[in-house]
Amino acid sequence: MSNQSTTPASLSRTPLYNLAVESKARFTEFSGWEMPVQFGGIAQEHQAVRTASGMFDISHMGKFTMQGKNLIFQLQSLIPSDLSSLQTGQAQYSVLLNSEGGIIDDIIFYYQGEAAGIQQGVMIVNAATRPKDRAWLLKNLETSEIDFQDISQDKVLIAVQGPQGIIQLQKFVQEDLNSIKSFGHLLGTVLGKLAFIARTGYTGEDGFEVMVDPDVGVELWRNLLAEGVVPCGLGARDTLRLEAAMALYGQDINEGTTPLEAGLGWLVHLDRKGEFIGRQILEEQKASGVERKLVGLQMQGRNIARQGYPISYEGETVGEVTSGSWSPTLECAIALAYLPTNLAKIGQELQVEIRGKFYPAKVVKKPFYRSPNKA
Repeated sequence: MSNQSTTPASLSRTPLYNLAVESKARFTEFSGWEMPVQFGGIAQEHQAVRTASGMFDISHMGKFTMQGKNLIFQLQSLIPSDLSSLQTGQAQYSVLLNSEGGIIDDIIFYYQGEAAGIQQGVMIVNAATRPKDRAWLLKNLETSEIDFQDISQDKVLIAVQGPQGIIQLQKFVQEDLNSIKSFGHLLGTVLGKLAFIARTGYTGEDGFEVMVDPDVGVELWRNLLAEGVVPCGLGARDTLRLEAAMALYGQDINEGTTPLEAGLGWLVHLDRKGEFIGRQILEEQKASGVERKLVGLQMQGRNIARQGYPISYEGETVGEVTSGSWSPTLECAIALAYLPTNLAKIGQELQVEIRGKFYPAKVVKKPFYRSPNKA
């Protein structure tokens, strides 16, 4: 999800900021927020999520609620994914598209069902794109029919990720967390208070997101900390999502990339739905093939390919790295990059330019890592 930062003039802080200070977190600027980048260390936090459990303060993310008689019908025109088959308690990862098929943002829509003819749902968006997303939705939804609320500032959002997370979180949740399937959600009870609980995530592991009032969020964080859940920052979140080959908005996807180029073709349901913004461009790309693809790269040595590093083939620059890091789990350097389609095949050998020198890399299958624990 997003990695854009702003000047330090007026950074926002989440309601959990003081808890991070207590845990001696190191902070960084992130999408207009002062956020913890690490607590005990990125490698340690990364390992905790892969083998036990970790928790992330993601309260900075945008949180919208929507309800209306034709909510699903209206949202259908804004995204390439078919929402018509969503059942109450199910969610869909998708993208908001502009008229050129470019990605305005990647989002998750949680459908909460219909009562008395009124459909309702929750949409989670990136922090950096929240104002843009809100404006786009309000422009393109028939707001006389849809009640749209931006509750981003009103709620805390905590992600508990990793194979042991369900056991530790369950102690504070009244409902049976095992009843929530992957990409499922419900309105439940956390520490005796109303909570939105979803089984989604951004780490490649099984996990949950809990949205609650700020005072409940503070109490939940303290309780989870006492249970041994490891607090994690943006650093580990980035290495975890990269191993799982999950796109970061502003780097791997943006308004100049389409979902077909970005390897998100599984979100594009051309045969299952009617007109939506950007459909014509995607139809053309589907018919003629895309000219470039987002691929996974593995470096052949220990040199790390960072964002913006040029990629060469036979002496010519053919692309650049969009995301890159050392993989703590795989113990090698990995990256994502857009390459011409003819160079995007698995096993293709290339070179990455790092500080004026060229180092070998090859195209590998995505994701780099697949969890054995994920539900």
